[in-house]
Amino acid sequence: MNTSEATAIAIEESDARRKAPPAAPARFPFFLRKTGADGGWQRGVALFEFILRLCAIAATLVAAVTMGTTNETLPFFTEFFQFHANYADLPALTFFVVANAIAAGYLVLSLPFSLAIMVRPRAIGPRLLLFICDTVMLALTTAAASAAAAIVYLAHNGDDKANWIAICLRFDGFCQRISGAVVASFIAVVFFMVLVVMSALVMRKH
Repeated sequence: MNTSEATAIAIEESDARRKAPPAAPARFPFFLRKTGADGGWQRGVALFEFILRLCAIAATLVAAVTMGTTNETLPFFTEFFQFHANYADLPALTFFVVANAIAAGYLVLSLPFSLAIMVRPRAIGPRLLLFICDTVMLALTTAAASAAAAIVYLAHNGDDKANWIAICLRFDGFCQRISGAVVASFIAVVFFMVLVVMSALVMRKH
């Protein structure tokens, strides 16, 4: 092979390499696909959201367990009546227990998605899913806490127009426990509000 033939072959190989299509970039599932370069502040926000979820789990569990174990019987009774107070006697308080238990279960299931956001802070899929579910849980816990708060108010103050007496004059332990449960649920509501607002702001930055 002479020099001219070797030069021609080299030129052809160079042209072939130049015309070869570039290697396709690695593709991730749509829910882990990045929208741009990694950002440090998004990872910090994701870590803070993860901590908020742990705190919200504690608040909803305390609310559900405290209300669900509330029971008081007065030490005196008559021939026909025994004075007894239980959360299950009031549908609003039963709804409160169920709603907070659902919220606690959801928060536990949301932790893997929150970790996925920490690993890939610009992944839009998991954040959008959590934003929607957090909004639903915010509405649920707010409704439950508000309904229970109305019952707690009547238990403490009664209603003269409806001829309802304030049962907390007798059932002091019962009222203290349901009041604490309602406070814990409203704390969980605040955590959900912060999570929803933070998710909305982060998605707006994408």
